[in-house]
Order: sequence, then structure tokens, then C-alpha cells
Amino acid sequence: MNLDSLTAYKLVKKEKLNDIRSTGYLFRHIKTGARVMAIENDDENKVFNIAFRTPPKNSTGVAHILEHSVLCGSKDFPLKDPFVELVKGSLNTFLNAMTYPDKTCYPVASCNDQDFQNLMHVYLDAVFYPNIYKKEEIFRQEGWNYHLENTEGPLTYNGVVYNEMKGAFSSPDDVLERDIMNSLFPDITYGCESGGDPENIPDLSYEEFLDFHRTYYHPSNSFIYLYGNMDMTEKLDFIDKKYLSAFDSLHVDSEIQEQKPFDKMHDLVMEYPVAESESEANNSYLAYSVVTGNAMNSLECTAFDVLDYALLGAPGAPLKKALLDAEIGSDVYGSYEDGIRQTYFDVIAKGADPSRKEEFVSIIRRVLTEIVQNGIDPKALEAGINCMEFRYREADFSSYPKGLIYGLDILDNWLYDDEHPFAQVQLIPVFDKLKELKNQRYFEGLIQKYLLDNTHGSILTLNPSRGLTARRAKALEEKLAAHLASLNDEEKAEMVQKTVELERYQETPEDPETAKCIPMLKREDIRKEITPFTNEALDIDGSLFLYHEVPTNGIGYLDLMFDVKDLPAEKVPYLGLLKSVLGYVDTAHYTYGELTNEINAETGGIMCGVEVFDHAESIDEFRAFFSVRGKTMYPKTDVLFKMIREILNTSSLEDTRRLHEIISQVKSRAQSSLVSAGHSTAVLRAASYTSPMAAFQDAMAGIAYYQFIETLDREFEERKETLVAELTELMRELLRPEYLCISYTGEKESLSDVRKQVKALRQTLHQEAVEIGEQSITCEKKNEAFTTSGQVQYVAQTGNFRKKGFAYSGALNILKVALSYDYLWTNIRVKGGAYGCMSGFKRSGESFFVSYRDPHLKRTLDVFKGIPEYVRNFNADEREMTKYIIGTISGKDVPRTPKMQGAISKNAWFCGVTEEMAQKERDEILNADTTSMQALAPLIEAVLLNDAICVVGSEPAVNKEKELFDNVLPLING
Repeated sequence: MNLDSLTAYKLVKKEKLNDIRSTGYLFRHIKTGARVMAIENDDENKVFNIAFRTPPKNSTGVAHILEHSVLCGSKDFPLKDPFVELVKGSLNTFLNAMTYPDKTCYPVASCNDQDFQNLMHVYLDAVFYPNIYKKEEIFRQEGWNYHLENTEGPLTYNGVVYNEMKGAFSSPDDVLERDIMNSLFPDITYGCESGGDPENIPDLSYEEFLDFHRTYYHPSNSFIYLYGNMDMTEKLDFIDKKYLSAFDSLHVDSEIQEQKPFDKMHDLVMEYPVAESESEANNSYLAYSVVTGNAMNSLECTAFDVLDYALLGAPGAPLKKALLDAEIGSDVYGSYEDGIRQTYFDVIAKGADPSRKEEFVSIIRRVLTEIVQNGIDPKALEAGINCMEFRYREADFSSYPKGLIYGLDILDNWLYDDEHPFAQVQLIPVFDKLKELKNQRYFEGLIQKYLLDNTHGSILTLNPSRGLTARRAKALEEKLAAHLASLNDEEKAEMVQKTVELERYQETPEDPETAKCIPMLKREDIRKEITPFTNEALDIDGSLFLYHEVPTNGIGYLDLMFDVKDLPAEKVPYLGLLKSVLGYVDTAHYTYGELTNEINAETGGIMCGVEVFDHAESIDEFRAFFSVRGKTMYPKTDVLFKMIREILNTSSLEDTRRLHEIISQVKSRAQSSLVSAGHSTAVLRAASYTSPMAAFQDAMAGIAYYQFIETLDREFEERKETLVAELTELMRELLRPEYLCISYTGEKESLSDVRKQVKALRQTLHQEAVEIGEQSITCEKKNEAFTTSGQVQYVAQTGNFRKKGFAYSGALNILKVALSYDYLWTNIRVKGGAYGCMSGFKRSGESFFVSYRDPHLKRTLDVFKGIPEYVRNFNADEREMTKYIIGTISGKDVPRTPKMQGAISKNAWFCGVTEEMAQKERDEILNADTTSMQALAPLIEAVLLNDAICVVGSEPAVNKEKELFDNVLPLING
């Protein structure tokens, strides 16, 4: 970097960041005081982020609504939705914005330098010169609005953030998280809901909204971050000349205050909604939470992450075990929150009896006191430290750019501390220090100081309340009806007019000429060739060994896969349970707690799962494998295999109490995930009506599996012997050498050792002949709705175009982008107020359309019906078509981590996708035009003709439309 030419900035700090092989620079913009960080390295996946400290003073969600709204047009880019135009036509590797309790972030990433420049330009213009001052409709669309179609009513609220937060407040886990934070920091910004409480969002006025932007969205309050291989001098020069230099310095009072410590623990009782079908008995949450210092102390923060693992996270961890043994809750877990100025640690019992609160607290204090007196298990500390360090060194964030995650982590310090801004990417010395301190009672001292002697905390009881959602809905209905009744005829007419005007604003198409202001790449900027697969098929004593030679920085990624092709349908749910049991029960040489610590102290972890692959050339054919995945540094390969053999060959299933604990935990976590990922839940269930693969997945991990687990939990005493027999038999049937395939990703130097270990492992597997039976998965169309205590819906419709004689085309990838950011976006998100909408088309023909956190139900299904007409009339000029093609390719060309490259190659192999097929698909995308898009209309009609629908949603909304369904069932039973 040419520091001499940077006359607009003052260099504050320069450091070698050895952990991430980079050089870090910290600058202050001289005129405005803007904080600027540049991290220079050879990573082509470049990242830009501009963040602002945005401490809310109430729970109207102003920071969150502003985050949405500034991306709805700006001075240089006066479109209604430049964000969507960017998504459609950029090679970005990340493009989004996020609201946190005390900051708002606008990060982008791309490997293409021109694209990166375009993204940075649009985002800087959005935050500094948004159109929110010119168009109140933006606030009403993204935040909240009164919706009144005629003067007689009914009057309702709508708005994207309003509906998003109705969805967020429908999850008891989210409600608990908010209540804990609010209880610990009642007098400061963390006592408010930065995302917005649906009850308070309509209190926000347009002027207050604008005032929040005027106050906080100023360079003097900004944190600007650049990362990667780029001309930093050029970028910083652009940021100064185009934006920062236009502003003067301003004193912005955004300092995050600290909560004064409490004299004694606060004791609170709150409530959350459950559906009529759910029990109120033993369905409370108990939470013991304490404030644990501040985010600027890297040593303490990392130590608390280790303590979280050692006390609660690991199976058999002492605090977790004591609470489960006392049957305080059906699930026990904790968390350590260090993404805010004052950090906190909590212990949570879910599925608890509120009358046992004193006992809950007493067990926590007793166990922690004993741990301080007797010392923490050193193996647990070693495992916790190794676990964190392995993840940190590996820096595998899947499809998220490394630089993005580093940048967000850096803000956890930098936002509050200008002295140590790089602390979050300098953790190797911290891990080394903790290894020293683990034998010096450092961790015991932290427990004594923060978890036992500390009065700055809360004991929170969150109780279920049947009918709470209905009561709140009724109260809101009455409030809005009363408000409507209080208006005179002129005021009502004005409200109807504003509703019409908002709809007109939303329906007015973007002016094609104005759209040209968004800079975009050309088709020539796109690589023509696919990224090749890395599949080398080897053989070990008859087992397929699929090798992926990829530079992995000394880490080997192993996947042992046991084919389950002959498994009868009635055993599939037990397969789903087996993946949660193996590795979490006692073995010949270890208790289940010791087993986890041994694995995590020596390797990067071992995990069991089930992998399912559809076949590219077939409609209904699929393959499924029970998999054991592990990763380790090459010198520890023998340890990894030793621990895998321990799990596969010596796991004991006789401890039925432990089995019941696992089942209760699986049930508890499935209850949360089925609702929070309601779109995935609904799509899988709808697809299971006609797809054998989806039916298999539903029985192994979806609603059918949850129903199986629910019954097993309820009738455990009567069924435990059968359960042990089923799981034992299943292991004997599955874990056999003739069913074993191996997928391994690593460098050549590690291959011979892995092959030798696989050879030895095969000898230890079940060898005797077994009779399994026939796989007989049947599909049955049901068209169901599953009711929840939530306030929003997830509406899914599925079908298979190949069953109607249509062929797969690469153009379907473009259609997915066009639907997600044009037709479905406009009708379901912009006009309908839902938070999201998605679609998907597979080679097997399986297709879906789904909405996410949606206030509507039947209206959304009607929107789906209009898709063929949209496709038939699809019209895009060369510029628009190029934009869609670029946006489609960006989803395909995400930079791959070594692990991802191995996984993508493995998936292609087992799905029967060749490089020729992948190249043909890419060519079809690159050569698509409006004619090839319009030709997809009959294919979409064929999907919709299937009329397979599933909805996960609120009881009132579902019951209002119950004639649409063959079955209406509660998602969760009491």
C-alpha cells in the first residue's frame, strides 16, 4: 500500500497479522474522523463493510427498518430496489445487511475487482444518500403501514420488518434470548429490541425514523473495513473523494454505555405463546444468566467459550449432566454471548417445571462450587481449547467469505476499543496462554468470580401460555377497529388513499432507463468453463474410495458412508435416531463424556449423519448413506480412526436412561428447528407426497421423524426394550464392509495412511450374513397444514416436471433468480409483506415454491398460480438478460473451501452428474435468452398441476382457510 499518497487519512496503527497471513492498517479519516481498517493479503475474495454504531432507545425497530430502507434507492441509484438489481446482476460472493443490538452492518464481497467496486459504490451511496427523505413509501413498505382497502374496514398493519419480527417473536427460543438480554441490561440500549417488537413497531413515526438516520449514519460514526487482494490506495482514495470528503466532522453520541451492576440477582417471570395442542405442564424455560465482563478482554472471552464447552456444551459436561440427572428439564444447554459490549453467560433448562426454579439454581451453584473446589476436568479444558483453536485455524466458513467473518468478528472489539482493533484475528497467542493457564486454576477463578460471587445476573422463568397468540391478535384487532371507528369519513378516505398509493408505488415497474444507473458486468466477464470435479475412484478390498486431491493446509476430511439401499421403510426413523445416538453413548473404553473430550482434544471432531442423493438420470431413484464424518491434522489420522472404531464397534445401547435423555434433546431441538426453518419443513413435507426421496428424508429428519420421536418420548418406558433391539439390529445390518464407501479430501502425502487405516477398519466391521428385507417407501398425497403458536406462515407448493415429460434445463437456474427477485419478490415480499420467498428446480424434476414469515396463506398460493403467466410473458432486453445470467452464475461460482470442493465433487459422483452434464448446464445458462425462458411456462404449469401444498402456520390463519387442506394437524402435540 502506498501510504504516502493517502493524504486524506492518518495512519494510526500497522500490524503483521500472522494468524491470517495479512498486514493490518488502521486509519482515521482526517476530515470526518471516520475509522477505517484495511487488511491486505492475497485472498481474491475481497470484502467491504461499512458499519455504524446504532444504539436504539426503544423497541420500535428503527435501526432494523432503516437497514432495510436505505437499500431502497439513493442519489446515484434512484431505483426502488437497487439491492435487488445488484443481486440479479452481480458476481458477488456476499451481499446483505445486518442489524445487531448496537450496530448495523452493510457488507459486500466479490472476487471480481470491477464488480467489487460497483457493490462498494452502491452501498456507500445507499447509507449516505438514501431516498428515504424523498419517498415516505419506503418507510411504510419496509417498516409498517396501515392497510385499509375500503372505509368499512378491516384495518390491519403490514410491513416487511413488522412481519419479519412477528415471525421472530413466534419462536420461544428467540423470545427467551431477548428476555435474557433485556433482563440483564434494563437501563441501557440492550434493554431494547433493536429488531423491533411487533407491539412497538407501529409507534415509530416517519420523522423519528429520518432523525435516526440523520443522527447515526454519518462518517464520524462509521467503521469502514476493506479486506483482500486489491489496490487499497485506490479504494481508500475513492471512498474519500466520492463520499467522506463531502462531510464535516460531527460529534455523534453513540458510545455504548455499560449497565450498572445489580446489588442482587433479578428474578423475573415472563410468558410465551404455545398452540392449543401443546401442554403447559413441564414446558417452561428456566434461565440462570450472569454478566461476565466486557468484549474487549480477548483472554476472558475465549476462556468463557472454553468454559461453555466444558460445563455445558459437551455431552456429559458436569453442569448439564447434574441438571439432566435431576430431571430439571428435557434439554439443558447454555450460551456465551460476546457480540455486545458487556458479555454474559447463561444456563438454560428447557421443558422444565417452574416450581423447581429454586432447585435449578441450587444445583447450578452446588455443582459450580464443587468444580471450583475440586478443579475442572483437564481433559475437558484441553478439548475445549483444541476445538476452538482447530476451528479458528481451519477458518472454514462454508460459502461465507473468510474476510466477511473476520470483519464481523473484528467489530466485536473495534466498536468499543480503538486500542486493540485486531484482537479477534490475533488469537493464537491467546490459545497458547490458555493452555498454560488451564493447570493454574485460572478457569476455576473465572467461575468463582463471575458465576458464583457475581450479583449482576437474572433468574428468568419463561412460562407457556395457551391462547396468548389469539388473545394478542384479538386485542390488536380491537385496537385497530377502535382506531378506525375514531376516524371521521375524511380521515378514513385518506387512509384508503394512502393504501392505494403505496400499492401503486409498489406496482409501478422500474423505468428501464433508470435501471441502467446500476453498474454491471458483461457476459464476457463470466468464466465459460465449470470448476472441474476432483474425483479419483480408487478401490480398497472392494470398497469404493473416492479421493479428492485438494490443498487443505494439513487437514484431512474423511467421510465413511454405509449404503442403506436395502433398509425397510419402518426402520428409516430409527436410522434418523441412530445418527444422534452414536458418539453420544458410552463405549468400551470411555463414558460418553470422556469420549467427546478425547475426540475434541485430539481431532477436529467426529459426527454421524445421513446423506441422501437423488439421481440425475432418474425421477424417483435415490441413494442414502449412514455417514461418519471426521477431520484431523494428518499426524493424528490414526487417532481419528481409533476413535471411529471405538464408536462403530463398541458403543453400548444398554443405558436406556441415556437414550431417553438423547430422545428428549432431539425432540426439544426439533421443535425449535421445525418452526424456525418452517419453509424447509413445509417444502420437504409437501415433496414427500410424491417423491420417494423426500418421503425418506421426512421419515428420517422431517415432520414424520418428529412425530416418531414425540411418540417415543411419550411412551419410552413401554418401548425402550424394543428401541434398544431395533438400534442394535440396525447397526449390525448397516455397519458392514460390503456397504462401505469412502470419500476423502486431502493432499497426496496423507493418502497412503488413510488407505491403510480404512483397510484395517473394514476388518473390524460386522462380517456375518444378515437378512434385511425390502425397501418399500410409499408416497401419499395429503395436502396438510400444521398449526403453530406463531403469527406467520410458511406456504409451500411442490411438484415434479419430469413426471409430466419435461426435461431439465440450465435455464431453470435463471428462472429461480428471476422469480426470487422479480415476480415472487414483488408479489410476496414487497406487496404481501412476507420476509422472504424462494423456489428451486432439481435435475430429478422436483421443484418447489415457498414463502417465509408470510402474513398471508391463500393469497400466496394464488401468487404461485400466476407464475406460468409471468414466465410465458417473460420479457428482458439484452442488458436485463445479461444481469440475470450474471446473478445466476454468481450462485454457482462461490469460492470453495477445500472441504466444499470435496463435498461438491462427492455429491456429483453419487448423483451421477458428470463434468459434461455440468458444462452443458452452464452453457444453457450462458446462452439463455427470453425465448428459452418463455419455453419454461408449460414446465411450471406441470409442477403446479401436482397441487401438492403444505403450510406451517398460525392456528387462526390455517383455520380460516382449512377447506384448502385434506388434514389440519398441530405441528407440536402436548
